[in-house]
Amino acid sequence: MTDTLDDTPSPARHTLWDDAQGLLTGCLFCALGLLMFREASLVTGGTAGLAFLIHYVQHWPLSVVLFAINLPFALFAFLVMGRIFTLKTFLAIGLLSLYVAFLPKVIAFQHLDPVFAAVMGGLLAGTGILILIRHGSSLGGLNIMAIYLQRKKGWRAGTVQMVADAAILLSALLVVSYDKVLLSLLGAIAVNLVIGVNHRTDRYFGM
Repeated sequence: MTDTLDDTPSPARHTLWDDAQGLLTGCLFCALGLLMFREASLVTGGTAGLAFLIHYVQHWPLSVVLFAINLPFALFAFLVMGRIFTLKTFLAIGLLSLYVAFLPKVIAFQHLDPVFAAVMGGLLAGTGILILIRHGSSLGGLNIMAIYLQRKKGWRAGTVQMVADAAILLSALLVVSYDKVLLSLLGAIAVNLVIGVNHRTDRYFGM
């Protein structure tokens, strides 16, 4: 008798331990990616991109700016995604900020090619975000607002996010050189490639 999809057992839900290691690992990957971007003087999309621009202009600690910018979006997530998602997102934002502040004490780059930094940093950040998604969390940011506008206004969340990211990268021309912006675009493509290929409900199961 041929097996069918109906015979596939429902995936088990993540335990508290599963979610804890998911947040710790996902945020670590994202932080490593962001540090590679900063080392190469690159930016990225979303609120992380805004944090980079403020960091480059004002020279405020990137970890503090990341936390401050994402905090309002984490609070807004309570209205959009519910308490559990908001709690996990708040924890993820805090972990990311701590990692970004702590990692330079244990790792340093003697030489880092900007092209490699853009690609590898993007792949690391994308993998980290994917892990967080799989554990019902996020890093807050503009994607929360995009989800809200899709629900309330009917605007496609992906389009809203893309427009916001494009505006941030264009604004980066006022802060960094055009070649760095082009490399930042390459990094953003790497981030979205990982998520787009691996986060598909028609192919992968489990939350």
